[in-house]
Amino acid sequence: MRWRGRRQSSNVEDRRRMRASFPGGMRRIPVRIPMRRGGGMSISTIIILAVLFIGLRAIGIDPLEMLAQGPITEQSAQQAPANDETSQFVRVVLAETEDVWRQLFRAEGAEYSEPTLVLFYSQVESACGFASAASGPFYCPGDNRVYLDLDFFNELARRFQAAGDFAQAYVIAHEVGHHVQNLIGVLPRFNRMRAGMSQAEVNAVSVRVELQADCFAGVWAHHTDQRGLLEEGDIDEALNAAFQIGDDTLQKRTQGYVVPESFNHGTSQQRQRWFLRGYQTGQVSGCDTFEGDV
Repeated sequence: MRWRGRRQSSNVEDRRRMRASFPGGMRRIPVRIPMRRGGGMSISTIIILAVLFIGLRAIGIDPLEMLAQGPITEQSAQQAPANDETSQFVRVVLAETEDVWRQLFRAEGAEYSEPTLVLFYSQVESACGFASAASGPFYCPGDNRVYLDLDFFNELARRFQAAGDFAQAYVIAHEVGHHVQNLIGVLPRFNRMRAGMSQAEVNAVSVRVELQADCFAGVWAHHTDQRGLLEEGDIDEALNAAFQIGDDTLQKRTQGYVVPESFNHGTSQQRQRWFLRGYQTGQVSGCDTFEGDV
């Protein structure tokens, strides 16, 4: 993707230099575990630790994950430079989504409200709750923000075999696609409907929501290509990323078998097909994933 030298969005909030915190702003601090003389833990200490473990799990924090990651210090949270090349790339891609979606909304007589993209390190608070980097990039309709830990791009290349700058651009465009869904009423309608659904029904509708976001990413890619920014192989990178993060491929990789009723993003082929449909048509009207088969 020809991104260098282009406008960078100002709608980026860089929280990578903020101290890591728990929900409610509680800082992570070292805890001294009282030991009995001779090195063992007392019964009271074991009870305290058990209560602490249960309490942390109750508010959505996994103590085992914390122990595995080790302590997060102010130094580690501040290790990323504020204007590194990857963050510049993210700002350019976000700016390109702003330009394309502003144009498409105006063609329909509407104004596009731009989202904010939050860069974070390891863990973050949002209007949708507390999340760790393990959850991957996500969009929160409660605050109209896209959340992204840039380490995910390394994981995308290393773990998911989906390298390339346009694979990364596809990820950002997909999350912005959710913002578009929020603006046109798709996400609010889904959130109202899900209260009366079974988990299987929620998963089935979620697949259609996610595939539409893939299609919207394809629509953005179409118009970005028309602006002369795509290079040879870029679409192949996006299609490979779509394939590698399909529900069936992920389940085969992690557990060796698939459970179709648990799919909530779509199969690899579905994700590729809907991205490609958006890219080929360049029209939002071609992204109706809620009618017929997907």
